[in-house]
Amino acid sequence: KPQEKPKDSGKVTITKTFDFAGEEIKVTKEVDSNSKEAKSFLKQQEKLQSAAPGSLPTVSGVKRPSGMSSLLGKIGAKKQKMSTLEKSKLDWENFKEEEGIVEELAIHNRGKDG
Repeated sequence: KPQEKPKDSGKVTITKTFDFAGEEIKVTKEVDSNSKEAKSFLKQQEKLQSAAPGSLPTVSGVKRPSGMSSLLGKIGAKKQKMSTLEKSKLDWENFKEEEGIVEELAIHNRGKDG
């Protein structure tokens, strides 16, 4: 389930959950609050929040979803699947950040032997 945390610097942190080989992978991305991706994410969040209160009708005589299957359906919402290529790209980006070699790779790629 995507989550968003607004910050003072005009950045929005987007966290998405993916399913990769039976594991839950969380991808966190920080983007400008004015970017197209941030605006679409915020719009999607508003849509989800406005749809949630109306999902269970309270009028008597109207059948409400009940039982274990409806509960499990709400709890275990489907996650997007992540391909092997996307997972490899994510792992490589994380490795570059952890090792602090982003600038070194950029400099090396600009050179003759890149």
